[in-house]
Amino acid sequence: MTTRSRAREVALQALFQEDLNPRDSRDQLAPFVQARLADDGLREFATSLVLGVLRNQQELDALIADKAERWTVPRMAATDRAVLRLGAFEIRYADTPERVAIDEAVELAKRFGSAQSSQFVNGILDKLIDHQQ
Repeated sequence: MTTRSRAREVALQALFQEDLNPRDSRDQLAPFVQARLADDGLREFATSLVLGVLRNQQELDALIADKAERWTVPRMAATDRAVLRLGAFEIRYADTPERVAIDEAVELAKRFGSAQSSQFVNGILDKLIDHQQ
């Protein structure tokens, strides 16, 4: 696992936690990330992903919902929802190449989601790239 992949994993865990226990957890984000990542650059990357997703969550959810046929965002599994938000954020706002963002999201879905999660995530995020062009 690359170091940035590990930072994405930590960001996913923070987003999952926030999704299941909504509250203003920004004061808890720094200790959470610091306990899991030793490198300052990786901490900054993970934190920027989490804060970016939270700041743009309504727009990201609308983009995801638009591409998810027969699915609403609240009906999705919490893990899939968090992975999709993270991937959509990287596609839309980060300097991560689109295909790298999708590959990373698919790997997170394989690791933390159900047997079908990786295909579900790949399909929706791939449609977001088509939408961007």
